[in-house]
Amino acid sequence: MMIKYYDITNFGAIGDGKTDNAKAIQQAIDACSENSGGMVYIPSGIFMSGPFNLKSNVEFHVSANATVLANPNEMVYTQSAFKENYGEGSIWIGGKDAVNVTISGQGTIDGNGPAFMGPEEKAAYVLKDFDTFDRRPHLFTPINFRNLIIKDVTFKNSAYWCLHLVGCNDVVIHGIKLLNNMKIRNSDGIDPDHCKNVRISDCYIESGDDCICPKTRREYEEYGPTENITVTNCILKSTSCSIKLGSENMDAIRNVVISNCIIRSSNRAIGIQNRDEGVVENIIFDNIIIEGRLFDNVWWGKAEPIYVTAYKRQPGNARDANWRFAKGQTTGKVGVVRNILFSNIIANSENGVFIGGEKGKIENITLRNVQLTIDKKTQFEGGVYDLRPSDTVGLLKTNIAGFYFDNAKNITLQDCAVNWGDNKPSYFGHALFASEIEKLTIDNLSGEAAFPEKLEPIDLQNCTNVKISSIAF
Repeated sequence: MMIKYYDITNFGAIGDGKTDNAKAIQQAIDACSENSGGMVYIPSGIFMSGPFNLKSNVEFHVSANATVLANPNEMVYTQSAFKENYGEGSIWIGGKDAVNVTISGQGTIDGNGPAFMGPEEKAAYVLKDFDTFDRRPHLFTPINFRNLIIKDVTFKNSAYWCLHLVGCNDVVIHGIKLLNNMKIRNSDGIDPDHCKNVRISDCYIESGDDCICPKTRREYEEYGPTENITVTNCILKSTSCSIKLGSENMDAIRNVVISNCIIRSSNRAIGIQNRDEGVVENIIFDNIIIEGRLFDNVWWGKAEPIYVTAYKRQPGNARDANWRFAKGQTTGKVGVVRNILFSNIIANSENGVFIGGEKGKIENITLRNVQLTIDKKTQFEGGVYDLRPSDTVGLLKTNIAGFYFDNAKNITLQDCAVNWGDNKPSYFGHALFASEIEKLTIDNLSGEAAFPEKLEPIDLQNCTNVKISSIAF
């Protein structure tokens, strides 16, 4: 069976970088879908466009030397990315209830992000003020798609989240480059939101905000949990957190495996950030190399290579605060984080591992063969763990440890090591600090305090059922 081709120039598209081609692109997509499907073809050229929607049985193919560029006129973006919540962006490329959709090709889809920003400052772009509707477009927001394939294309310069998958099932994302501006806040890479059966592989992602971030937003609660997610063979770089689960999580995030990845120059490498009532469970991180560093306070994270937290969300008067809690509520709850495995991880950063939460909310965490090197490399303030957005402490200023555990149940540390670099500020502390831990198992921990003449390697406070064996200092 021959593939039917629908070249957008046959529908009036002009690749001059100036003409808005949304109408022509949509006509090509509609014709393709209505005639049993085929390929919508983007030839060489720069095709500027306002919003359009992908539909069933369409392969949207961006050829080499072709660019689809978001229209910089924010007034053409009229659909909120979050239904009645108009405070967190709009939709550029969208679609709903579609099946068998593919985005492919060697070309580029460019969100034109800096065009939607205020002035560029040293740490980040200033966000423009708005009254009720933040029109910064999310690059691609498929809602309730089935059998979605995204492969090979380069995505860049998203003004808000780049690939925001909502309620999608059976998704493959393979071999893409995703190059967001490292100074644009909220420029997440891939956000599976209430999605199931998602496979992300062989991708290169640079993103100002989180690179890959499974979540369950309240606006789309009808689509259920996010579950059965794999991420493998990816290289990630973030001014915030490279791999984050949460923080928006009103349902469950579960059954996630992330393996064989390299994390470069990131403000936080791996984060589980539970702030809502949903559960995070059954998660594996394996075979990961981490390079971390501190950035400015406008970005969340304090160079923690591994970060597991469960704190109630901070109430506030931000523009989107009323969407963070259940309907009619101004305060929330936090769910349990449990059954998490970190294994075979080499990390070099400016901070250590942090695991902490409210009483009874973190349990069954195993760290196996986690090798840490902690060294001060930047001029940004250290001696801080970033617990934002929590209803307790936002920025916890304290001596840092190789492993810092606070208020959890059943933590196992096996075949792990802590090494301190040559640049050791005074706030570098113990190899292991643990407080209020019920059942702590330490087997073959190698390392000493940053200043062994002043500090013991291990400091345990109010811990019960502690088992220690094979310690080398």
